[in-house]
Amino acid sequence: MSILVIAEHDNKTLNGATLNVVAAAQKIGGDITVLVAGSGAQAVADAAAKVAGVSKVLLADNAAYANQLAENVAALVADVAKGGFKHVLAASTTTGKNILPRVAALLDVSMITDIIAVESANTFKRPIYAGNAIATVQSDEAIVVATVRGTAFDPVAAEGGAAAVEAVSEAKDAGISKFVAEEIVKSERPELTAARIVVSGGRGVGSGENYHKVLDPLADKLGAAQGASRAAVDAGFVPNDMQVGQTGKIVAPDLYIAVGISGAIQHLAGMKDSKVIVAINKDEEAPINAVADYWLVGDLNTVVPELVSKI
Repeated sequence: MSILVIAEHDNKTLNGATLNVVAAAQKIGGDITVLVAGSGAQAVADAAAKVAGVSKVLLADNAAYANQLAENVAALVADVAKGGFKHVLAASTTTGKNILPRVAALLDVSMITDIIAVESANTFKRPIYAGNAIATVQSDEAIVVATVRGTAFDPVAAEGGAAAVEAVSEAKDAGISKFVAEEIVKSERPELTAARIVVSGGRGVGSGENYHKVLDPLADKLGAAQGASRAAVDAGFVPNDMQVGQTGKIVAPDLYIAVGISGAIQHLAGMKDSKVIVAINKDEEAPINAVADYWLVGDLNTVVPELVSKI
C-alpha cells in the first residue's frame, strides 16, 4: 500500500506539521512517499528524506510551484496520485485545506477532512459539531484523500531516515491564478500552532490596546505564543492569523491560558485538547470553566499583572 504525503514548507524549511501527517500515514501502514512541490526547494526535499518512516521523496522544483498556488499544486498531486497511490494525505492547515479538495475533485473521489484517528486503512475518526461528537467514517474510494489534524498525532522524528530523492520533471501552470504579494508578520514569539505555551485573549480584554498592555508581559515572561478568540478578532483587537477556534487555528499546547474568553463552542473546538487549560474570567459561570483545569474568577486587569509579578 502506497501513501502520498504532501509536504508543507516555505521552499526553505519543512513545516513540522508534515511530521504529524507522516505519523498518521504510519498508522495506516505502507510505503510513505513525500511530495515536495516548490521552487528552489532542494533543502526541503533533503530534510524530508531524513524524516523517520519516509521511503521516498519526490521533488517537483519549478517556478509554477513557488508560491503553492492551489490550482497548480493540485494538478500535480492528482497526476502523481494516479501512479499507484492508495492514500493522499496533507496537514489540515490553510494550505492543505486549499489543495486537497481540488485534488479530490480532479480524481473524482470524495475526501475526508480533519482525521484525528486511524481505525484501519479506510476507516477514520473525525470531529463533527465543533468537536462535540466524533464520527467514524469509512471510504470505499479507489484513492483515499484526507487532511490530518496535526494535534491528534505525535510527530515522527525529523532525523533517522535515509529516503531517496527523485525529481518530478513535469510541471503544469493552470494559468488561472497568480501570486501578487504577501505580508509576513515577523515576531520573536513562537509560531501559534507549534508553541508549548499559548496565551489567548477574548472580548473581555476590552480593546486592542488593552490586549497588548495586559497580555504581552505575560507572554514575554512565559515565552508563549499569543492567540485570540473570534470575538476579539472580529472586534479588531488583533489580526485574524491569531484566531484560535474552529474557523481559526487548532492548537494543543502543554499550557493554554485563556484570558477574558467566555468559551463559545467555536473557540473550544480549537483548544480543548491542550494539556493544561487555565481560565481567567470575571464570570464564574463562563462556559470555558467546564474545560479548564484551573480557573480564576477576577478582573483580568488586576489578576494578570499580579500573575506576571509572581513569575
